[in-house]
Formats: sequence, structure tokens, C-alpha cells
Amino acid sequence: MDWKTMYQEKRVSADEAVRRIRDNEWVSLGHAAGVPQMCVNALIRNYKWFKNVSIYHMLVLGEAKYTEPEMEEAFRHVSNFIGANTRSAIKEKRVDFLPAFFSEIPRMIRERLIPIDVAIVQLSPPDEDGNCSFGISSDYSKPSTEHARLVIGEINEQMPYIGGDNLIHLSKLDCIVEADYPLYTIAPPRITEVEEAIGRNCATLIEDGATLQLGIGAIPDAVLLFLKDKKNLGIHSEMFSDGVLELVKNGVINGKAKTLHPNKMVATFLMGTQALYDFVNHNPDVEMYPSDYVNDPRVIAQNDRMISINSCVSVDLAGQVSSESIGLQQISGTGGQVDYVRGSNWSKGGKSIMAMPSTAKNGTTSRIVATLTEGTTVTTSRNDVDYVVTEYGVARLRGKSLRERAKALIKIAHPDFREELEAFYQQRFH
Repeated sequence: MDWKTMYQEKRVSADEAVRRIRDNEWVSLGHAAGVPQMCVNALIRNYKWFKNVSIYHMLVLGEAKYTEPEMEEAFRHVSNFIGANTRSAIKEKRVDFLPAFFSEIPRMIRERLIPIDVAIVQLSPPDEDGNCSFGISSDYSKPSTEHARLVIGEINEQMPYIGGDNLIHLSKLDCIVEADYPLYTIAPPRITEVEEAIGRNCATLIEDGATLQLGIGAIPDAVLLFLKDKKNLGIHSEMFSDGVLELVKNGVINGKAKTLHPNKMVATFLMGTQALYDFVNHNPDVEMYPSDYVNDPRVIAQNDRMISINSCVSVDLAGQVSSESIGLQQISGTGGQVDYVRGSNWSKGGKSIMAMPSTAKNGTTSRIVATLTEGTTVTTSRNDVDYVVTEYGVARLRGKSLRERAKALIKIAHPDFREELEAFYQQRFH
């Protein structure tokens, strides 16, 4: 049977597709801006049809209405990453949090530690061979389709087609739901003087020929502002966003010096504006791979001069980094932070950077603290941390004693809090 005939035979409505989900099954949804919007809406419409269905995903954009109280008997959300749309639900005990490194999620799916029964993914239209692209969400989305009982492909006319290890043939789909809607977008962040100063400090650590891992937000975009005079930078990153586009256009980011996937920008998912999605569509210079490849520290380390830049919530004077909780309250997740910290540390000439404003809550709280609040999760251990950067400077912790670390971190703390941090230092070390 040719793929065009197969396509027609597998077409169903979103409601028909989701009604093939059985009670007590685990359903995975495509990640981030790649969430399959029509099928999610169908799940919400048909919620009385279901009982005790676990909905697994990391961050997704949209409303996440399946976490609302009236749907508690139908759905239970399980996640490795809490976003703004699920924070109230986890606070109210309607979400189960599953700690894991992003690099390990595909293996956990393969080994049924995350026992996905139904994979619902958003895909691009098929190419001439009948292959659809997972587009901007390869991560765990592709692996989930390889181990599910039922695979529902929501084929969106507006999903970019991106190569790499990022394709699925129509024969692997059980249902096809046709769609034509814009992807969720995220507007570029506003960069303040604080982020500018952090970006300037980070840029001093980046050499010509470096390969970068950047997240999304004001700090990564601020770093990029200060890289315009660099040469032959590359991208190997969990994700990238619009901030890189100008540097690609100007030839600063070209991948020529990369020691792995030269001349290619490599990621596992993408989020940004429509300009980003247009840039990556059918772009041979961009490749997407699942997170057990892109985020594997052993793979990351094959990039010489690998620089990872991650943000965090707080750092204590021993160098313990918390990026995902405030006390016992989970506010995000580990994501790929530790994957890239370790991969960069193992890279020849590599550096890992934790970048953050020195204060929170409008300057009333220091992010550099004597000790982490009781119950706070340590995301990156003191054994892994390398550089910490604030608007007040750069502290290198790797190879330093606890006493030396504390002194270095106090120097880059906000001046309003240095006296109390110094008092703790004196008490502990003298």
C-alpha cells in the first residue's frame, strides 16, 4: 500500500482518536510548543469518558486543563518539569513529580519506568517518502512513539520539517488527526541592566570556536548580545530560541569549529517566535535528535570548548545549586542542567556556567545564601559546579576549598547582603 492511501485510511477526528485510550493507561503528550493542541482539547471535551488516565509530559505550553480539580478522577498528571500552567496543580497535590535527568527520559520510557501506552505527538506534513518530522519536539516525543501501544499523530500543516534523527513514517502511526494551526510562541524577553551585566560577564568566558548550550530567557539572550565580535561559534543545545538568529545571519554562529556535527546546529526541542519556526523549517543546517543523544554528557563532551550556560534559583556558599524548588515546593525541574554541566566539564576546553541575578523578590532576598532553605532540592551538586556568574562578577568554584568558594561567592553577591554572608563565613571558617 502506498503511503498516500495509508494516510487516507488512518484519518480520524481528534475525538475518535483519543477515545481509543483505555482507562488506567499512561498517555504522553508532545513537549513544549510541540504539544498536540487538537488532541489535548479533545481529551478535555471527553474527560468523562476516562478514568485514572496518567498524562505524562515535561513542560508544555497552553492551559493544561486536565490538571483542574473537576478532572481529577479522569486524569492524573505526571511530570519531570513543572511549568507556570501546572504549578497551582502540584501545590494542590494533583500532580506527581518524577525526578529525572532529561537525558534519561527515553531510556526510562524504553524500560517502562515511565510506562507509556499511548503517544500523542504533533508532526509535520509527510515528505515525498511518507516520513513526517517531529519538528520542534524530538526529545522524548520520538522515543515515546517507539514503545507505545497506540500512536496518534496530529499532523499540523504549520509544524516545521526538521531533519536529524527526527522522522517517523506514516506506517508507524495508528491514527492521523489533521490540523492546521499556529504553534505556540514565546515572545522575546525584556533584558534589564542586570541581565545585560550578567551577559557581559558570561561573554568574557566564551572564546572563538566555542560550542554553546543556551536556554531561553533574558540571561541567554543577554549573553548573545555580547558575542557579536566572536568567531566560528557553534550550537549543541537542549534547545535554542530567537536570540541566536542574528548571530547566525551575521556569520558568528556557523558551526565551522565544531568537533561534533560540524556546520550543524543541534538541539532536542525548540521554543520561540514564528521567526524561529520559519528559520528551522527545511533548514539543512539544523538537526534535531532525541534527548538521550543531545543531552547525553558523553555526547556533549565530544564538542571541544563546550560552554553551558544555565540559570538557577539560588547557590549556597558551598556551591550547591538549586534550580527547581523553593523549600519543598517544586517550581520547575532538573531538565538538562546537570547533563550539560557534566558534559561541558568533561569537554576539552569546556566550561559550565551558572548565571543568575544576585537578588530575587525585588532585591529583598539574596540568591547567594549561607545555606539552602530546609527541603530545597540540590539540582547541581557542589562537586559539579564550575563557574557562577552574577551582575557583580564571576566566581570559579571548581578546584577551590569550601573556604575559598565562600569567599569567591561573597564577592559576587549583592552588596546589601555581603555583611551577613561574611558573618556566616567568619563563624564557620574562623
